[in-house]
Amino acid sequence: MVKKLRIFVLGDGGWGTTLALLLDRTGFPVTLWSAFSAYARYLDTKRRNPKFLPGVTIPRRIRITDDIAAAAASDVIVLAVPSEYLRQVLRRFKKTAFPRRAYYASVVKGIELGSLKRMSEVIHEELGAIRLGVLSGPTIVHEVVAGLPTTAVIASRSKKTATALQDIFMNERFRIYTSNDVTGVELGGSLKNVIAIACGISDGLGFGTNAKAALVSRGLAEMARLGSALGAEAKTFSGISGLGDLVTTCFSAWSRNRSVGEQIAKGKTLAQVRKRMQMVAEGVPTAQSAFMLGKRSNIELPITEQVYAVLYRGKSPLAAVSALMTRAKREE
Repeated sequence: MVKKLRIFVLGDGGWGTTLALLLDRTGFPVTLWSAFSAYARYLDTKRRNPKFLPGVTIPRRIRITDDIAAAAASDVIVLAVPSEYLRQVLRRFKKTAFPRRAYYASVVKGIELGSLKRMSEVIHEELGAIRLGVLSGPTIVHEVVAGLPTTAVIASRSKKTATALQDIFMNERFRIYTSNDVTGVELGGSLKNVIAIACGISDGLGFGTNAKAALVSRGLAEMARLGSALGAEAKTFSGISGLGDLVTTCFSAWSRNRSVGEQIAKGKTLAQVRKRMQMVAEGVPTAQSAFMLGKRSNIELPITEQVYAVLYRGKSPLAAVSALMTRAKREE
């Protein structure tokens, strides 16, 4: 019966397309939605996604559409649009006869600029009391597509929802754990992108493993510090959606956020880097949101503050390194 569930993936980016492929291979009927009519037609005709997932064939079994109202008959909705566009897509979506009793899985990582809300808060604000889970973890898309062993976490305040989504997404190469700490799982998946930019800066400056290890360990500490202040469980940040995702994003050659930092350290401006990127690096807007959250919560976030200064205040990467290394002495 589970395999008969109809799945609608809202977003044709790299992760949305990857999940459509994964769920199709598991045996579900899947529809992939693109926001742009011309690109939806291209995807449907060519069965490739060169912008976001080059080199991968999309089976004919997967239906591709630009009609957001086509989700009406679906049993599971996967929300996979960039965080900065999520609210406007949801406002468009809720004007349709969207399926209120469906299960919803958010794979969006980020913190909304202005409101400083997590993505699940934005979703509930727009769609109401839907059955929502958050999927997050160390999930480099090229490895998932290749069928390499991967783990992730689905967090929901409803154990029934978390378990139902676990059953849907889990297979022998994609292992899913459940959690009730939605706040911690979402913040882990968002804040680690900022630390990954810092690690990219370290790479671009030619620093070694010592510096990167320091950024990862101290970055994890500030992630947990802010998360705890916002109601998350500290232990969540030591798990798959915290430390696991952090390590992957900071070290992987495929990491967009690490790449952003590396290019900036080598002299490119943020505008130049973003102009050349097809996919969104969520750590860029998240650095601004996390900086504001730290100020609002009176939580010290040294690495985040320096990344913010480099991205948005024109501070040189070397000056940011100096600021971190010459901070007042303290215990760990």
